[in-house]
Amino acid sequence: MENPDTKTTRSPPPQEPNLKKLKMSTTTTSDDDETTTTDSTKKQRYKRRKVAIFFAYCGVGYQGMQKNPGAKTIEGDLEEALYLSNAVPEQDRNNPKRYDWARSARTDKGVSAVGQVVSGRFYVDPPGFVDRLNSNLSPQIRIFGYKRVTASFNAKKFCDRRRYVYLIPVFALDPSAHRDRGSVLASLGSDKEFVKCLECSERGRKVGGLMGKRNYELRGTSFELDISSNTNESVVDSEFNEETKVFPDNAGGDDSKSEPRNEISTSSNNNVVSGVEVENSEETDLNSEPLNDTTKVSVGEENANGEEKPEKESGSEFCYGEKEKDRFNRILNCYEGTHNFHNFTTRTKAADPAAQRYIISFNANTAVTVGGLDFVKCEVVGQSFMLHQIRKMIGLAVAIFRNCAPESLLEIALQKDVNINVPTAPEVGLYLDECFFASYNQKWGDSHEELSMKDYEQEAEDFKMKHIYPHIASTELKEGVVGLWLHSLNHRNYPDLCAAAAAADSNGNTSNGESVDVGNVAGEKSCSPVSFIV
Repeated sequence: MENPDTKTTRSPPPQEPNLKKLKMSTTTTSDDDETTTTDSTKKQRYKRRKVAIFFAYCGVGYQGMQKNPGAKTIEGDLEEALYLSNAVPEQDRNNPKRYDWARSARTDKGVSAVGQVVSGRFYVDPPGFVDRLNSNLSPQIRIFGYKRVTASFNAKKFCDRRRYVYLIPVFALDPSAHRDRGSVLASLGSDKEFVKCLECSERGRKVGGLMGKRNYELRGTSFELDISSNTNESVVDSEFNEETKVFPDNAGGDDSKSEPRNEISTSSNNNVVSGVEVENSEETDLNSEPLNDTTKVSVGEENANGEEKPEKESGSEFCYGEKEKDRFNRILNCYEGTHNFHNFTTRTKAADPAAQRYIISFNANTAVTVGGLDFVKCEVVGQSFMLHQIRKMIGLAVAIFRNCAPESLLEIALQKDVNINVPTAPEVGLYLDECFFASYNQKWGDSHEELSMKDYEQEAEDFKMKHIYPHIASTELKEGVVGLWLHSLNHRNYPDLCAAAAAADSNGNTSNGESVDVGNVAGEKSCSPVSFIV
């Protein structure tokens, strides 16, 4: 009786704990399992974070912001840099939907940006995410920083408004500068004769297509500029380390080998340009008398010594003074509010709800001097913009200011039942200045960082002075893009301007730029509603 009892009590206790200890010991003492656990903990530590990335870029040489197969775009280079920086895994490469990619604004070909924002879920750890991105990007694209956002954040949907800036040369607003051939011939023998631009005629022969067909190649050359503004009366020196080289469609490569160098001296009081020197072996006539009268423009009426400025040889004394500023702002202010902008874009019909856009403000109160050229800084703020909308708004405003069309044509162009061919200004002077997220900051300001450019103001200003402004000035100096475009503002290319001007002349003169009701006059000559169709 005792033997079976002792066997049952002795055997189970030593076996069960021994088996458990053996299992425990085999799992903990394995070196291979330790590495896998450490690797798994690293993956858990570096989680994807929903962030908003602030950056800037110079649009020269790019086919716009949005990614397009077969084209060099800003978005394509940025996505590749995110992958090379280990912010995007291999399985998500070239598939932005997998990491919630969104952009605040799309820019056209050649258009730059200072305050662009994109959002997505990226691996931002370990520290140094911004430096890793910049190391995999060209100097034309600079990442300023990033901020954590909510999981539902979308850079496009949460952007309340966008601010764009267009730098238009002051000479573009001079009605007597860069006139078309017909106007020059018609002015012969009159009290005010227009001067033919020999430089623009020569450029027009060299450049095939003129607009939108330029190829760029960046070189490492030095281009020194002085940039000053008539608002803060400060001068900023900057060095421009890139050269824009042009290869026209029907021209040889020798026409674009020269490198301009500008030496500018400005007064500290009213930004009077006292001298421009261009060293150019093949295009020395760039600053000859006809063009020099339009490029050397002074905002003030007197020089630093208080003496009156000497009269220019050709008699052109145009400057962007208070009278000109008030008139140009009056024209731009007509765009403010909610309107149908189907005439200011392409592939959008008047009945499409997308043609309705809201413009918050549009003004041109500041003039800046870059590389010896004076520019008017046109700032427009709106909820969103369509393709070519801002460039067409600037184009029509300049045509009206130059008396190529009456001011009432702008109101007609905003009507839903009117079709008008509106001039499109060159893309080189346009850049995205900032994107705003007021509603998001108001709702999530207590728990998340504010989304704005306040933390990157200095970096954005430095990028603007180093890349964007010098590119705009050097392109105009070497190619005369705006000058060539001004010659196209004639009634042969834009018959609608001719019809409006003829209607205005039948109702009253518009030489002083006063507004004339073209709609009523044109309505008497054609069936209602008024329609200018090309």
